[in-house]
Amino acid sequence: MTSESAELPARDFAPDELDTWSAVATLLEWMPAALDAQLQRDAGLSHFEFGILYALARAEDGVLRMSELAGYANSTLSRLSRAVARLERPGWVRREVDPSDGRVTLARITAEGRRAQQAAAPGHVDLVRRVVFGSLTPAQARALGESSRRITSALRADGAWRPAP
Repeated sequence: MTSESAELPARDFAPDELDTWSAVATLLEWMPAALDAQLQRDAGLSHFEFGILYALARAEDGVLRMSELAGYANSTLSRLSRAVARLERPGWVRREVDPSDGRVTLARITAEGRRAQQAAAPGHVDLVRRVVFGSLTPAQARALGESSRRITSALRADGAWRPAP
């Protein structure tokens, strides 16, 4: 904490904090809208739905427990269930009862779902590369990743989804 922020009441931001926070808050508002708009235009998917397909496509055998998928997506099971239902309509995802525990529901990506995810990926990757990596030096991009992981860890001790190496 800066000496300047130590002098301010707890309900106020120091000027340097406000400058940083306003940039982060704007990013948090603008980025999801940009990601959704691109994916909706190019693939008929929301970013949330693309994330579900992406996680399933990279999961072992293309299968995850719905509860695990909800954790990755920072979603309630209800919201996730509605999104998976939308992905079931075109045949991209299938829900199954876990044969080892009948109380558990699994989500499985289908071959059609893999094709849909792979078709949507290039436009998504292009947008992220342009607006994130194209705006930052490699060192800034690494710092952004590290900063994001630190903030995420402060929000939730169990951490966030990270792709397998």
